[in-house]
Amino acid sequence: MTASRLPEILERKMLARSRLFGIEELKLRFSNGVERVYERLPVKGHPAVIVVAVNEQRELMLIREYAAGFHEVQLSLPKGAAQLGEPLEEAANRELAEEIGFAAREVRFVKRVTLAPGHMGFTINIMFARDLYPHKLPGDEPEPLELVKWPVDRIDELIHGDEFNEARAIAALTLTRNLIEEI
Repeated sequence: MTASRLPEILERKMLARSRLFGIEELKLRFSNGVERVYERLPVKGHPAVIVVAVNEQRELMLIREYAAGFHEVQLSLPKGAAQLGEPLEEAANRELAEEIGFAAREVRFVKRVTLAPGHMGFTINIMFARDLYPHKLPGDEPEPLELVKWPVDRIDELIHGDEFNEARAIAALTLTRNLIEEI
């Protein structure tokens, strides 16, 4: 299969739906005639953002939040879905205000990344924010999130630590490292 040639979709069927997810079955025929059935979580909803925010004291603004997938509290970065028609920069600022009580005068798009693209159509947009100022908006979490300020000089300790495990957050820190070091 060449990169420019997609397999032919022979049949598409929704197997299950929940409030948040759908499981879709795709029957495909590849260019060499081989047919296969794939199951996937297709693209649904609005774009999402994950925000690497650094304050004037050269601290990363992290959150501790409940992770239902593991039924545990994890250390991560602020993140969430954009609202209909909301630019990514505005979504990033809104999520910062809702989750950590700050907004940023400078927000920059870094990269769109995928997670398990062989099975899921979900992406997240990595955003970098600096020049923070206090700005609080009500959030949609069931309880307030804990703000954790982490010194930029200890970023390796954070990435390799036991409490910071989310691949999207690790990728976001890695991809913004040069921007973080400029502050």
